[in-house]
Amino acid sequence: MTPGRAVRLAPSSWRVWVNALLAALLLGGLAPPALADCPSHELTVRDAQDRPLVRLPMPEGEGWCLAWNHSVEGFTVHDCYRNVAGHMVLQRSHLPDFAAGLDHIPGRGRQVSDGRGGYWIEAIDEPVPGDAYRLRVGSPRVDHRLVGRPGGAPLATLLDDARDCDAGGGYPDAAESPVVVSLSELAANERVTLALEAAMPDDEGA
Repeated sequence: MTPGRAVRLAPSSWRVWVNALLAALLLGGLAPPALADCPSHELTVRDAQDRPLVRLPMPEGEGWCLAWNHSVEGFTVHDCYRNVAGHMVLQRSHLPDFAAGLDHIPGRGRQVSDGRGGYWIEAIDEPVPGDAYRLRVGSPRVDHRLVGRPGGAPLATLLDDARDCDAGGGYPDAAESPVVVSLSELAANERVTLALEAAMPDDEGA
């Protein structure tokens, strides 16, 4: 086009151009924003009667830790899991001390200092058989609880993202951060099953 020279479209060309522009705007910038993808999996905790006590959205690549207070020493132990291609994998553990029942099994992960007198067992990367395991929940003093995984998205973020994608209403409230789910408050001294399952937004009873 010559600089400074206007271009006038013929009437038929004008209609074609306007229709093409409207179609582009509707399909592109002016279209309503798409909902975020809902996570295909969730972490569930079920009681001995298979009733859901807890549901947490758990997208692929994200994870959680099961934390508890050592019954003798009182310090906090962490076992951290991750959703790897739809499977529950024990990724790492944090042990603040070589206390009773806590040690590193040679060949199972790599022991590194946490810089505070304790240690992490890194790179365990051990698939959990059946993507589930049974746990006898400790007393409130032990306080078995679900917390966010260091280096991963906080549980509050996972809950907010699930609501952004219009997932079901069975997830706990994430008004406070960080989110900590105490299993000992829900089922102290009872047996529960923790499982990574396909997401079921309409699961009742959670």
